[in-house]
Amino acid sequence: MIQQAAAPPASLLVVCLCAEWCGVCREYRARFTELQSRFPQAQFLWVDVEDEADLLHPLDVEDFPTLLLAVGAEARFFGPLTPQIETLERLIRIQLQDAGASALKDQAVTELVARIRAAKGKTPPAI
Repeated sequence: MIQQAAAPPASLLVVCLCAEWCGVCREYRARFTELQSRFPQAQFLWVDVEDEADLLHPLDVEDFPTLLLAVGAEARFFGPLTPQIETLERLIRIQLQDAGASALKDQAVTELVARIRAAKGKTPPAI
């Protein structure tokens, strides 16, 4: 299930793709939630890859946590990260400071951003 915070005014999207059964994900979630208070201009979503398999298809997520960062419709980062929240914080700061950063060229990831942005209004806020 996609769980989201209140919609922010900016277009930075930070999505953590994890699984409920994953112990690393459960530990990471609290820090991920805490990080959103430092970046109110970004929207943070937690997506369970098993509950949202149709949303993620055709992409496979096998390593946790996997993060997706997007600005507007452009994916800027998609991949697994070590579960140190400082790494994600640096990635977010880079995206907020570099408006001209290159978008990823992966069409499947770009389409995922569109699907997530379309679905975000259909789920209750719960991070």
